[in-house]
Amino acid sequence: MKTMQRAVALGLGAALLQALMLIAFAWPAANIAPRDLPIAVAGPQAAVVAERLGQHDPEAFEITTASDAAAARAAIENREVYGAIVTGGGAPAVLVASGASPAVAQQLTAIAQQLSGAPAAAVEDVVAADPDDPRGAAFGAMVLPLVMAGLAAGVLLSLVIPTAGAKVAGLVSFGLFGGLLSIAIVQGWLSVLPGNYLTLAAVAGLVSFTVAGAVTGLAAVIGRAGIGVAALTLLLIGNPFSAATSAPELLPQPWGAIGQLLPPGAAASLLRSVAFFDGAGATKPLVVLAVWAATALVLLGVAALRGRGADAEQVAAPTVEPAPAV
Repeated sequence: MKTMQRAVALGLGAALLQALMLIAFAWPAANIAPRDLPIAVAGPQAAVVAERLGQHDPEAFEITTASDAAAARAAIENREVYGAIVTGGGAPAVLVASGASPAVAQQLTAIAQQLSGAPAAAVEDVVAADPDDPRGAAFGAMVLPLVMAGLAAGVLLSLVIPTAGAKVAGLVSFGLFGGLLSIAIVQGWLSVLPGNYLTLAAVAGLVSFTVAGAVTGLAAVIGRAGIGVAALTLLLIGNPFSAATSAPELLPQPWGAIGQLLPPGAAASLLRSVAFFDGAGATKPLVVLAVWAATALVLLGVAALRGRGADAEQVAAPTVEPAPAV
């Protein structure tokens, strides 16, 4: 009877986990919409355009005014805005950056068509996505394998490697070779990511180290439960809210912002900055990944010190000789 109850409870738990995963992955995708999306307006009718955008949806855009089209392009290239609407000389033109987010570029193009009243508004892609991946599908698909591989490596290091020092060596090895191989496939074979190979490999290696380190560090401090905590955090929260296929400002808030504080979201943003924008906007995601990596090393250090303390107590404990038989 106990076996039957345990089996039913296990099935119920798996069903609840399945429901949670459906919510985590489907809910963000079903609620894609601009939320304080940074864009710029420029030209003599910039104020009119800003007013019309505000009337359409007051919470959709965070609008800044650029002095001219050149300033708007510079703001896009520096990752200060996702796009711009430029007025003057006829119908408004739209500047987009599909390298930052193909989904946002499509939305801004549709808005420009509404403003101009023409079926084909003038559109300039200032920072274009890779021509072999114009919709960003391959780029978005990169994040989940990096996370899954990092989780697997972290689990193996936690269960197989006994000492903290050896675990760190395993993390460094995984980060080094994982980064080099991942970018070799994505850039060399699939040709969907521009930019310097070694720089991108370093980013991918940092992501691999960080994800695996989070699992290994938590498991070293709180035991096997740490594996579950890391997996739930990175997979059920970090991955669906990474905005790898959209943009943080298109996701329900505050989850879009929270996703950028987790390794999957930071990884997507950092890879975009390095690959398409020559490093513009890379500081924040780089700091996020560095903090996670440093925290993993601290947790492993704590576990190592705890293990030494336990060994020292065993050595210092007096040995009690058995009483002689009478």
